Amino acid sequence: YFWVTAGRGTLTGAARELHVSPSTISTQLRQLEGQLGEPLFTRHGRRLVLTEMGRIVQAYADEIFALGQDLKRAVGERTSGLTRRCIVGLSDGVAKLVALRLLEPAFRLSAELRFVIEERTPDELFAGLASHHYDVVLHDAAVPPGGPLRAFNHLLGASPVEVFALPEAAARLRRNFPRSLHGAAMVLPARSSALRAALERWFGRTGVHPVVRAEVEDSALLKVLGQAGLGAFPAPAVIRDEVEQLYRVRSVGVLEEVEERIFAISIERRVRHPAVQAILEAGRSDLFAAARA
Repeated sequence: YFWVTAGRGTLTGAARELHVSPSTISTQLRQLEGQLGEPLFTRHGRRLVLTEMGRIVQAYADEIFALGQDLKRAVGERTSGLTRRCIVGLSDGVAKLVALRLLEPAFRLSAELRFVIEERTPDELFAGLASHHYDVVLHDAAVPPGGPLRAFNHLLGASPVEVFALPEAAARLRRNFPRSLHGAAMVLPARSSALRAALERWFGRTGVHPVVRAEVEDSALLKVLGQAGLGAFPAPAVIRDEVEQLYRVRSVGVLEEVEERIFAISIERRVRHPAVQAILEAGRSDLFAAARA
């Protein structure tokens, strides 16, 4: 009663919508105000205007009704066992071209299947998994064991890491590669990423230390900066053709012993969502098959 009255601004308008008498609504509002200990409305002529407490209560009521609508949609979106919505959490360290290749088979399942794809930090993604917000999370590292989140890591595959640069720089860096990277300008992933950790281990083993021009969390921005000439950059070898075509760069070479792994992380051990099943299959039998061969 309160929520409708706050929206309509009058008892008669709310009563008309709810098909009850104005006195019924008035009684309910007085009871609510008595429970809260503060008035929710003040009268301005014939209209009811929310007090400060009324506005606070309305904000909570809006959330409650929004959740109710989400619940109705979630129930209505199940038809013949097929969930019509798939919510995917995407780590900013996962290359967008890799994500596209993994998602494409799921996109083709049904024209009625709607995807919600959210790019978040790992902590936000894991919190979303814990609250069952996400159907699956695509991340470049596994959920560590022994933590508070009980989730299952589905390894989709691993790809060698390749270095790319603008054509002129690539031709120069190919000579004496990978030693040519020592002192060369590079754009690298942020230090929080699994790929950056693997690269730092390789730099330490080989004694090759590039000049880091930028450290970037977002994998797409990393490539854009490389395309702009800021420096060479790493990317998974499985998307070599797409990277060269889209960003107009050329491969310099593959970094031996450096690989990027991609995981699909779910709350379920046995995945039931058909779209998530398609993502798992795309990684295991398609995208990373050549890398394993």
